[in-house]
Amino acid sequence: MISRQWTSPAARLEEVADGVFAYLQPDGGWCLNNAGVIVADGESALVDTAATEARARQLRDAALTVAPAAPRTVVNTHFHGDHAFGNFVFPEAVVIGHERTRTEMAEAGLHLTGLWPEVHWGELELVLPTLTYQDRMTLHVGGLRAELIHVGPAHTTNDTAVWLPERGVLFLGDLVMSGVTPFCPMGSVSGSLQAVERLRALDARTLVTGHGPVTGPEVFDVTESYLRWLQGLAEEGVSAGLTPLEVARETDLGPYAELLDSERLVPNLHRAYAEERGAAPGVPLDIGALFGEMIQHHGRVPTCHA
Repeated sequence: MISRQWTSPAARLEEVADGVFAYLQPDGGWCLNNAGVIVADGESALVDTAATEARARQLRDAALTVAPAAPRTVVNTHFHGDHAFGNFVFPEAVVIGHERTRTEMAEAGLHLTGLWPEVHWGELELVLPTLTYQDRMTLHVGGLRAELIHVGPAHTTNDTAVWLPERGVLFLGDLVMSGVTPFCPMGSVSGSLQAVERLRALDARTLVTGHGPVTGPEVFDVTESYLRWLQGLAEEGVSAGLTPLEVARETDLGPYAELLDSERLVPNLHRAYAEERGAAPGVPLDIGALFGEMIQHHGRVPTCHA
């Protein structure tokens, strides 16, 4: 493999296997997601887009440096705007996602933009997946096979992992994040643990997570450890009659203090509490209220550099 890289002040395109590129937006914090470009036999596909119009157009420019034409397909790993708002910048592409990705994207609309009104989002146009699937789907990019696998509820109820078995590369969306605190209030703690077990079994060599640096399977260990720690905190908190916010205030983050966006502990605890009390994975929570508690715990609105 000949290493090819494209860089700009805001992002980097890195070849992680033959014809497979990770589009990385440091530092991987709120709304600074990763995407992927898959190129084979004169065709290309994209895994996720970006949060703002400017960032999505920059992603398009980067993709065209390694592909002979614009991507014919875009896979959204889930409905969150940082991974999907840029769909409209790729009008040539068929947008693919889990069936609930289409539903939840339509319900959420551009709500994310209201959380950080100071961000220059651009002239966004919401483009929903027009091709959806339920459990598993195979996408062919030239002669290269990409397996779309629905797991969860985990990060959300509609997560897709994109597995390239011939390259040993796994695009994870936000099912797993590298150096970044897991986030599962819209999905499930127990479901995330099941997702990790299932995805680990694929035996991928290279993992492109939804946020943070390219990594190897060791990232599964960090994610699993955090989620089990979270379950333990919830069990103790429920038993002691403490609220998630009270538990968060008393908790020493220990090794997890090094993960970006540690304030996610509060909404994560709400999901863990719900499951500790018997709620089914993926049952909707009041995300607005949880975000408010997170701000209260953090002392300010989390920083978004999108």
